[in-house]
Amino acid sequence: MSAPRSRPHVLKAAVALTAAAAAAFAPLTPLTAALAQEADEPVLEPLAIRLGQSDAFARLEFAGVVGARARVRREGSTVVVRVGTTAAPDLSRLRLDPPPAIEEVQTRLVRGGTEILMTLKPGADVRTGSADGVVWLNLYAPGQAPAPAAGEASVAASAVVRAQVYGDRLDIGFGFGNPVPAAIFRRGEAVWVVFDAPGRLEVPRDLDLGPATDLRWAAGPDYVVVRIAAPAALPVSARDEGSGWVVSIGGLPTGRGGVAVAREDDSGPTELVAQMPGATRAIWLTDPLVGDRFAVIPARGPAKGLDASRRTRELTLPDTAQGLAIETAVDDLTLQVEGDLVRIGRPGGLVLSPPSAALETAEATDATAPRRADYPALILERWAEVGEDGFLARHRALQAAALEEEIASAENGRTPIEARLAFARFLLAKDLGFEAIGVLNALASQPGLSGEPELRGLRGAAKASVGRLEEASADFAAGGLASDPSARVWRGYIAANQADWETARREFAAGAATIDAFPPVWRARFAAAHALAAVETGDLETAWALLSYAFAQDIPPEDQLAARLIQAKWFELKGERARALAVYKAVGRAPLDGLSTPAKLAAVRIELAKGEIDAIEAARRLEPLKWRWRGDATELQLIRTLGQIYLSQGLYREGMATLKAGTGRLSRLPEAAAVQQDLAAAFRTLFIEGAADGLQPIQALALFYDFRELTPVGAEGDDMVRRLSRRLVSVDLLGPAAELLQYQVDQRLDGVAKAQVATDLATIYLMNREAEKALQTVWASRTTLLPGALNAERRAVEARALMSLGRYDHALEVLGDARDPAADDVRGDVLWKQERYAEAAGLYERRLGDRWRAGGRLDAADESRLLRAGVGYSLGGDAAGLRRLSTNYGPFVERARNRAALRVALAIGDEPVPAGDFAAMAARLDTFTGWVGEMKTRFRQQQAVAQGGAAAPAAGTQTGAGATAPAPARQAAAAGT
Repeated sequence: MSAPRSRPHVLKAAVALTAAAAAAFAPLTPLTAALAQEADEPVLEPLAIRLGQSDAFARLEFAGVVGARARVRREGSTVVVRVGTTAAPDLSRLRLDPPPAIEEVQTRLVRGGTEILMTLKPGADVRTGSADGVVWLNLYAPGQAPAPAAGEASVAASAVVRAQVYGDRLDIGFGFGNPVPAAIFRRGEAVWVVFDAPGRLEVPRDLDLGPATDLRWAAGPDYVVVRIAAPAALPVSARDEGSGWVVSIGGLPTGRGGVAVAREDDSGPTELVAQMPGATRAIWLTDPLVGDRFAVIPARGPAKGLDASRRTRELTLPDTAQGLAIETAVDDLTLQVEGDLVRIGRPGGLVLSPPSAALETAEATDATAPRRADYPALILERWAEVGEDGFLARHRALQAAALEEEIASAENGRTPIEARLAFARFLLAKDLGFEAIGVLNALASQPGLSGEPELRGLRGAAKASVGRLEEASADFAAGGLASDPSARVWRGYIAANQADWETARREFAAGAATIDAFPPVWRARFAAAHALAAVETGDLETAWALLSYAFAQDIPPEDQLAARLIQAKWFELKGERARALAVYKAVGRAPLDGLSTPAKLAAVRIELAKGEIDAIEAARRLEPLKWRWRGDATELQLIRTLGQIYLSQGLYREGMATLKAGTGRLSRLPEAAAVQQDLAAAFRTLFIEGAADGLQPIQALALFYDFRELTPVGAEGDDMVRRLSRRLVSVDLLGPAAELLQYQVDQRLDGVAKAQVATDLATIYLMNREAEKALQTVWASRTTLLPGALNAERRAVEARALMSLGRYDHALEVLGDARDPAADDVRGDVLWKQERYAEAAGLYERRLGDRWRAGGRLDAADESRLLRAGVGYSLGGDAAGLRRLSTNYGPFVERARNRAALRVALAIGDEPVPAGDFAAMAARLDTFTGWVGEMKTRFRQQQAVAQGGAAAPAAGTQTGAGATAPAPARQAAAAGT
């Protein structure tokens, strides 16, 4: 049963804090007036966002308890501001009326906070920093950013060192010509000054060092280091003087600060994050006297340092007057400077005390309250004990103690968290996962506690217990749980539920020592999940031992059925399919969809494999299961099985649509890769191996467009598109065919391959009577070093496009002196258009060559040329040419397709010619229609070559002098692409 809802005060403080986060914008200008007016008003909101505008730049400020801790980094052209609240800030004005430097503003929810992403316009720039309790950004419009000072990249060759003694205080000045980032701090009996710029120092020989005893310096490749020997008791401070720095040793100690260091272990390994405006980079140095290695992070002025040293097991951060210093004995410390943030970590995370170590010690107000386990993600059976008074009394008592502690924490941030953790432990042990998540979320909202290992471990366990596996994974990825064995057990359980079997086995093995400490129900669940991973990886012996362990626990019926389901899979892999099928059917009758769905799926698979049901019946049974269980590996297996059944039946659209459903929201699961491979293989089978050839072209086109994102990258995908375009041309779908090839030409190809496909595209445009597009396509794909045959083909297409536009003289100029067959065909058509019939007839006769010697029957193309040649000689008045043509080709007339038309054209016989024969002759004289037919034949031949066979001639044609065949250069180019 769930917890009472009448007193939800345990969440009140955290909810109020989150809900109060809001953004306040000041619309006034100029900038100084806007920000000054807001500065006079007390900041009551946890997060206040202010925006002001001046002539030079826009200033954006983040103020308030939450806003002052905002972190800024830059990722290319995007400025990212991370604020520690999950309530989305009000950025309406920033979106509706952004500063001139900003192109787009977005937000995204991250673990423990919200990130504001501001995309800068090209040429825009930003400067960031923190001062007076706010984090600020100066946003400069394109071209208005101030030029960086020359000293930011390098300094003059020398800098003068001056010293002045004031009683017991020494001031040492370093005067550079430009501002220089610096780090200034003490190490034992020496003060170190590191300048992040190349240069040299001019130190007078008579320099009076007062309380200091020595000053030495050294120049690195791009930095300068100064070591000043001075007694350890003397305080050190620093101040920025524009183009130089003044280091004070001795005297009264001055205030320090400006660098804030906090831990970060919300996701990933634990690390320290220092917020230091103006940070530059990490410089590693070696102390010549001590011999150890340490790092410094210089920063630009004004002066800012760490007010007190910090020490962990792996590193020390000494207090500094300027910048940051890191002392460590480990070899794998990592330092990353991201804008104003300095990240300090190790590959496996830093070893830090839990955040609760800084809280007050909890008093034992209830000796019977659930106590902390030995491991942060461990659930103990004794936590569920309710005593003589029963569950309600126990629940009320723990809830009241948690409420009192919550109220106290609102006034004192050091209030312990033990009572609230005890309440969460009880809820989790009673299998009240959602209630436990609410308590733990409220606790995690308390500043600094999000990295508490037990809090993250218990919350991860609660989320995993209610099926929120992705969120649980994020909790178990926290730095404090990286190597914890109890957390590794949970990670194994999550991996098994996501079908990541190798990871599951590895994690279970790493956390095996803690499994016996869990309650029996969880011992059984972990053992069953581990057994499933063992079965899936083929380790049947281990799987049987784990199943025996699970059945030995005192567990409820639903967990017993879950283990039986895995046992059935074990039977199946052992070859005992009859036993497996019986168990599957028994579990499938359970009124629990989470168990019955995979059981029914497995039963259908076995029956289909044994031939007890056919594919139609299997699909009928599986289709309703798609809607009964969603969101995990079971749904993915169901989708894959059903999709394969549809594909095996030739239902390509149904199969691919089913498989596609497993590549979206389920893509996070490991098995989703196999579904994607099935989908890609089906697409390849359709459009590469020719399965789509059995579909109507319009159906194949629709299928291609619906799944075009599966087109493989490279030559195979390009060939797939060309095959489809040829099929579309064969059925006169010229527009879609041109669209496919146009994308290829524009986006995917270059060089010879682009010229080849562009030639096909231009041909299709011409066939579709779009001569201008054809001409533009040829011109846009010009390149050098093309094969001769391809050049001839492109020249003919260009000339034919010019002819179609009525530019006959230009077409002849393009053809020039070319005498290849394609050029002669176009030249003859141009001359015909110009009514130069005798010349055109001579070209047509030349294209026929010695075909009259071979005998037989003329193909359609040669018969058309003979007809035009005869009519041309007649219209041109060339009687000799007409007699020669009639003598040579007269024997072919009787076997011609248009005998009457040829008799008229060749002046054979005196009988009258029917009107229908005149119409047929006129149609044969249409040069465009004849050319379109020839191009369709050529595309069909290319398709045959692409499918691996010889270019079969079209029906009713024969090879010979006038036959049209694919150019060898085109075939070679196609093979190369």
